[in-house]
Amino acid sequence: MNSYTDYELIQACLDGNRDMFAELLRRYKNLVYSVILRMVNDREEANDLAQDVFIKIYKNLDKYYPEYKFSTWVIRISTNHVIDYRRKKKQETVPIEEVEFSLSAEESPESAYIRREQKEELKKIVSDLPDMYKIPIVLYHEQGLSYQEISEIINEPLSKVKNRIFRGRRMLKESMLSFNGKESVGYGL
Repeated sequence: MNSYTDYELIQACLDGNRDMFAELLRRYKNLVYSVILRMVNDREEANDLAQDVFIKIYKNLDKYYPEYKFSTWVIRISTNHVIDYRRKKKQETVPIEEVEFSLSAEESPESAYIRREQKEELKKIVSDLPDMYKIPIVLYHEQGLSYQEISEIINEPLSKVKNRIFRGRRMLKESMLSFNGKESVGYGL
């Protein structure tokens, strides 16, 4: 089954071969789960939401347009599902994946502690950003998506995506500067 393209698997599913959906699930379960986990920061909740997302994907396969990457379409459904879920639950947190900091040979335990503290503060600051800034920042910095892919996922013009990432970074930088009084860490801020 690995030799089939995503589009061929989708067509087979639409033609009634439900077994082919298992291959799509295998290919994209980690992507869906990781996107959702970074948005809700709870493994059980992410598992439940990922199952819901795959049900939505299955039910909406006929709405997929092959001129777009299937992974982009899957991320859009995942992101929108979490946003809808959060609206219903009135949650206001979308934690970001931990920023990895390497401990260099010269780094003291004290500086390592300060870095961990900064990392936790960055996660908190990102979770406090409004969704319009938080989601593009998470998709760009955590998922490594391009501006164009984010534009397709959140259904906003490329210029808005660039602007939101720029403004979100500025908000993060200002918050980090006020937290520690010096240049912020992570995300090239």
